[in-house]
Amino acid sequence: MEETKTEEVKQNNNNKKKYGFIVLAIVVLIGAVTLFFYLRYKATHISTDDAFIDGDIHTIASKVTGTVRNVHVKSNQFVKRGDILVELDMADYEAKLNETSSIAGAEKAKLIEVETKIKVSQSKLAELSAALAAAKANIELQEANLRQAENDSRRAENLFKSGTISKDRYEKTMTAYAVNLARLKAAKEQVKQVEKELDTQKDIVKQTEASRTIQISTIKEKEAKKDIAQLNYGYTKIYAPVDGYVTKKSVELGNQIKDNQPLMAIVSLDGIHITANYKETQLEKIKLGQKVRIKVDSYSGKTFWGKVDSIMAGTGASFSLFPAENATGNYVKVVQRIPVKIVLDADTDKDHVLRIGMSVVPTIIVE
Repeated sequence: MEETKTEEVKQNNNNKKKYGFIVLAIVVLIGAVTLFFYLRYKATHISTDDAFIDGDIHTIASKVTGTVRNVHVKSNQFVKRGDILVELDMADYEAKLNETSSIAGAEKAKLIEVETKIKVSQSKLAELSAALAAAKANIELQEANLRQAENDSRRAENLFKSGTISKDRYEKTMTAYAVNLARLKAAKEQVKQVEKELDTQKDIVKQTEASRTIQISTIKEKEAKKDIAQLNYGYTKIYAPVDGYVTKKSVELGNQIKDNQPLMAIVSLDGIHITANYKETQLEKIKLGQKVRIKVDSYSGKTFWGKVDSIMAGTGASFSLFPAENATGNYVKVVQRIPVKIVLDADTDKDHVLRIGMSVVPTIIVE
């Protein structure tokens, strides 16, 4: 009887050992399968928790100094490109624009006067040129008349000596010669006088033309000042450069602001992306265009999708304010991180629930 009980106890122990080995084998098998799939998952899914939502932040500043007359937006308000944000008091700039416009108009009127003077002086120059040509032609005529009178005087002298003509006729012939000689001299003096007047008129034409060049330069200068005044007048109204949400608003009605003073910022949620800082040891399998699954801390139950857009040309430490200096002799190797830009799919955030700065966990799916 006792032997039978001993045999049963041994049999039970053997069964327990057998079941224990089976359970252990199953556990080991499950662990191996789990480890296999885990390693396979890690090989095809590259994740990092050092990532955040990034995007374009447009700082709005005034280009001119002035007093705020009206503020048309509130914090966190959505605005469209071209919407007016802030108006400054434009009275001073309007007065400056009117002043520069009047000065530019006066200078243009002066240019009309100068061009009129140029036309008059050029007309006078043409008249003197014609008078000089006529005076020179008169010299030729007087020279011909003088030659004729000279020939007549020689013949009259011979005829008078031979008694053929009277003394009265001889004296008239000699007088005609003297008159023609005087006329030629007067004609030459006339040419000299006209030439002097012509030279003087040429100088006047040059001066008036030079004054036109100076006046044109003056007009350009005044027009430039007018354009600047026009721009400054336009700068009294500040418009939204893009569609987005107003943030960091620091301007109120009646504030006295300076040029280039930040007034607010506009965040465009249409162009947000993920900046994921992956370890340099993870970059080997990361390629452009790979699909990315994105988990956001603020929305744990929702998955967003995107793709790898680009990889930064340097580590984050290289572009820090104080980059690492490894030539000191105390070098310690540290795994660096490379920023990877991930763009969101067009339909993954239709409601624009994501905000710049949110922490995310992107997982790049490696094929």
